[in-house]
Amino acid sequence: MIAGGGLWIVWALPVPWSRPIVDPLIPDADPLLVLAVVVVAGLAFGALARRLGMAGVTGQIVAGIILGDSVLHAFSHVDVARLQPVTHFALGLIAVTVGGHLNLRRLRNAHTRLGLLLLAEVTITPLVVYGATVYLAGASWRVGLLLAALAISTAPATIVALVHETRSRGVFTKTLVGAVALNNIACIALFEAAHRAASVGLDGLGTPSASEYVIGPLKEILATGLLGAAAGGALVLATRHVFSSEKLATGSVITVLLASGVADALGLSPMLACLFLGVTLANLTPDKDEIVESAFVNVRDAIFAVFFTLAGAHLDFGQLRVAGGLVAAVVLARMFGKIIAARLALTVAKATESVRKHLGAALVPQAGVAVGLLLFIQDDPALESIAPTLLAIGLTTVAINEIIGPILGRRALMKSGDAGQDRARLIDFLHEENIVTDLRAQTKEEAITQLVGVLIRSNRLEADRDELLASVLERERDMSTCFGDGLAVPHGILENGVAMVGAMGISSVGLPFETPDGVPVHCMVVLATPDNERDRHLQVLAALARLVTSDRTIQRQLYHAESPGHAYELLHAGEGSTFNVFLDDDE
Repeated sequence: MIAGGGLWIVWALPVPWSRPIVDPLIPDADPLLVLAVVVVAGLAFGALARRLGMAGVTGQIVAGIILGDSVLHAFSHVDVARLQPVTHFALGLIAVTVGGHLNLRRLRNAHTRLGLLLLAEVTITPLVVYGATVYLAGASWRVGLLLAALAISTAPATIVALVHETRSRGVFTKTLVGAVALNNIACIALFEAAHRAASVGLDGLGTPSASEYVIGPLKEILATGLLGAAAGGALVLATRHVFSSEKLATGSVITVLLASGVADALGLSPMLACLFLGVTLANLTPDKDEIVESAFVNVRDAIFAVFFTLAGAHLDFGQLRVAGGLVAAVVLARMFGKIIAARLALTVAKATESVRKHLGAALVPQAGVAVGLLLFIQDDPALESIAPTLLAIGLTTVAINEIIGPILGRRALMKSGDAGQDRARLIDFLHEENIVTDLRAQTKEEAITQLVGVLIRSNRLEADRDELLASVLERERDMSTCFGDGLAVPHGILENGVAMVGAMGISSVGLPFETPDGVPVHCMVVLATPDNERDRHLQVLAALARLVTSDRTIQRQLYHAESPGHAYELLHAGEGSTFNVFLDDDE
């Protein structure tokens, strides 16, 4: 069985390079005092780091290093170990948040790039790390194989914290968080296969069959997935008629605790169980965001401060004195492998330039799953001869990646253009999943029918499709919605709706039906507007008109967008602020 874990567990583990035991500055500290010092130090150093232009996560990790054995040794290992339930719960909430980004509806236009990226990550990155550790640094093939499998994972907590801190939203962010969820699942499966391979000849049980290398890990993933799905389904049923945010928060907390605790009791990964819980919520109910956020949003900063400050306290760089060359090989090879894998996969997937150039660097942070797997194999008698070395190299590698990774991740988010975009905008409702770039139709009615279908499907509307379509077509018959210059904006009334929704279709060759100015329609946006948003409806129409008339360069790029991701970036990137204004600025 694959046990879960995180950086906090290292406190209780007697690793081979630990310093001689010394008295802590505050002996026999009360757990609440330890927690208070950790929160204050984490928040203070995080704020300082942000003032210096660095990631707040980096400052919190530095605060932990100062509090830990490396500098002050402020508290004893026993005192800090009492906070394990807090950090365990924090990682569970973070995992639910990451899993919540695997919404099949929202990822409709992202499956190609995520699939190719996952394929590249489970092949290129492990091969590069294995080659560097075995052929360049001289490690045994068993150590190299296990380190190569660990190299796949990215720290979900670090990524979620960076996204929150930079207020990022967009195609890059969606791809990044989705990739983290998938590569952690893949890491657990491949590490178990590598574990079985490394044990051959050492456990005296003979060579496993080829199918066992595949079936064993898949059974682990399936069992964990079923547990997470059952917990998510139970929460959805229990809160189906609950609208109070306090009760939703209570239900969320109980479910995360149960999923994590049951998984740990069964020898499964608690983090992975919570990740599948998030996936289930994301795909079963449109209220997923409210359910998760209600338990997380008000204490997010404190949770990050506790988690990353304690993570920093666990880090120890003493092994660099013994195996600095091997550690350096793993760190550099993993970073190179991540960047090359992402660049190659996303180029083949025809992702936008910002995603191709910067995503690999954002995948460098490493903790959580990697540490849990390292600790898991310490109990395997078959690997007794290599387990201490593997643990020392692995934990030191994680320590370095958790220092370098947040810096690279924050820079990638800033360079991608997604930073600062997590604010309400006028055309917020047009996401990547609401956009089609290969719209084909012979008549206006046919094009409108297709986009109404996209609108209902991508927004998961309960509205009657035929009624909405009839509303749009009736308005179109009364008055053409072709604005000219290749833009048409058909619209209808959304009965019982609370917010405007829409779908965009793009045709690079132009749709061959009659228009007032004789220019073929290259961009059609179908809107469905409830009565309470009539004013916004007029603002959106004006903004879309400015989109295609104020800047011919943007118009040409939009009309020839290679993918929904390219179109989304044009609507929401820096240039889009001229028409797609931030609502708080507008107010």
